[in-house]
Amino acid sequence: MKITVVGSHLCPDTLYALCELRKKNVDIDFKNLSASLEGLKEYLSLREGLEIYKDIRENKGIGIPCFILEDGTKTLSLDEVLNK
Repeated sequence: MKITVVGSHLCPDTLYALCELRKKNVDIDFKNLSASLEGLKEYLSLREGLEIYKDIRENKGIGIPCFILEDGTKTLSLDEVLNK
């Protein structure tokens, strides 16, 4: 299974998720928002259009890490990803 992880190497939650996924030998495509303005723009567009970000937007949060599964499912839950 390949998982796209959208996050930042500056975010402890993102680093934790990457470590846990590597322990499970998951194939990871890491989109580091801190390294690319183009990636950040893409992420902001994604974030604005998804219902899973409603509470995060209202509370002025960032909402990372975000996980995108091979089937296109997007989630903010590492547990959900690890249990697939």
